[in-house]
Amino acid sequence: MKRIFAFLVAVMMIMSLCACGEEPRPTYGAVGEPLVVSFEENADKSAQEIADLLLTNPNLGFMGATMAVEEGALNGFGNAEITGFKEGVMFGPAIGTIPFIGYVFTLDEDTNVKKFKENLEENADLRWNVCTEADELIVESEGDKVIVIMTPNEFDAEGQVPVYGDDFVDEFADGDF
Repeated sequence: MKRIFAFLVAVMMIMSLCACGEEPRPTYGAVGEPLVVSFEENADKSAQEIADLLLTNPNLGFMGATMAVEEGALNGFGNAEITGFKEGVMFGPAIGTIPFIGYVFTLDEDTNVKKFKENLEENADLRWNVCTEADELIVESEGDKVIVIMTPNEFDAEGQVPVYGDDFVDEFADGDF
């Protein structure tokens, strides 16, 4: 009886160690979190289908478009070469002053997902657009799919990125600057 009990305790300890080894995914801001959840739920689709679907998310405060991309220098990553994918789709706003850009990649079979994500994280430039800067970088994966999003934390009711607080606008209007 003692042996059975000891065996069960050992099995439970091993199982608890396995459970502790998985790190939960971080949560993101009001714009990014629903996009990541939708990405995870639809990772069985093509990169193009995922990007099209993400653009319909009501948390995005803009009219968007998608564009297939090829390996090489990509917008938002400076001069870095982004390689190792067989399908890549950029999605974002039709207006270039909104600090949002996203990519969905389907990786080649021999591409190491962890290294691919590290390359993206190391080379991402949240100020890729001279006029604007994103607040948050998201790089997540599900199977052979990787999503990258550079995004503001929120959009206002009109779908614009809040730039200045009301106090600043009031002071500027009153000439108290």
